[in-house]
Amino acid sequence: MDAEPTRRFSPRRVIMVGAAAVVVMITAVCLLSPWPATLVIRAVFDNGAQQLRDQMRRNQPELPIESRHDVPYGDGRDMIMDVFRPGGQTEPLPAIVWIHGGAWVSGSKADVAPYLELLAHDGYVGIGLNYTRGPEATYPTAVEQLNAALAHISANATEYGVDPDRIVLAGDSAGAQLASQLATLITNPDYARLAELAPGIGAYQLAGVVLHCGVYDLAALSLTDGIVGWGFRTAMWAYTGHRDWDERAAVDMMSTKNWVTPDFPPTFISGGNGDGLTRPQSMAMAQALSHHGVEVTELFFPDDHEPSLPHEYQFHLDLADAQLAYERTLGFLGSVTA
Repeated sequence: MDAEPTRRFSPRRVIMVGAAAVVVMITAVCLLSPWPATLVIRAVFDNGAQQLRDQMRRNQPELPIESRHDVPYGDGRDMIMDVFRPGGQTEPLPAIVWIHGGAWVSGSKADVAPYLELLAHDGYVGIGLNYTRGPEATYPTAVEQLNAALAHISANATEYGVDPDRIVLAGDSAGAQLASQLATLITNPDYARLAELAPGIGAYQLAGVVLHCGVYDLAALSLTDGIVGWGFRTAMWAYTGHRDWDERAAVDMMSTKNWVTPDFPPTFISGGNGDGLTRPQSMAMAQALSHHGVEVTELFFPDDHEPSLPHEYQFHLDLADAQLAYERTLGFLGSVTA
């Protein structure tokens, strides 16, 4: 009886089996941890942030400003800030405290430094804050750190040349959500009690809020589909530490549209017409603020506006509409800090 022929594995078959095994392993890792997808999100955001920094630099005049970088505002490695002041100024000035975006998992204070330099050139102390992003730390770490930054700035106002009674909170994208959350913490005692966090500054010190292209209703955003929805769900998994984040209390606490009171400070709010977040998030937040009698300054654009203005359009200073947003922002800041 002839022996059964030995089954051969061709090199091509070996490669295919190996590739399939790698795919299975990567899929398993992605199902168990938000880290792989977070690194992809960071790579995309970092590339876009560099392009925006380049645009802002191209549109800067000569800036006689004084700058301090990586100033500690707490004990954590990420608890550092940049401070920009007009050169030669000695009197205390209003402070614009800016929280950078990046879907809560990426970005840096360096991304907004050119914008803060412009604000310093126009008579303000611009302060950019770093905070620990997800998944290195999870909610509410960032909120606690940023609240500590406000307390530090207020306590050391003389050192930074800041008028502690004229502080404006500002942010873009996820940073706008965080800025709105801090403003809610400062002005809504019920919210502060639920958050179990004492506000870093008093409501009388908070002169206004600037919100660009932000997120204020997490439940609504959880319904987003496509690549944007995937990125959002991944970021929230990383930021909250829970894959089932939409069932957690953090979603309610982050949805500041639901916590607005008449004591919320005067607000400048804007978003681009080509940004899918503008109508369900920024416009809805503006309506909620107005409903409670909050002084709101809006800058929105018709749906058919050309060019179509993307997410974070306000940093695209090559565009006339971004220049307009900057001028409107300056007008708002002048009115609330006069």
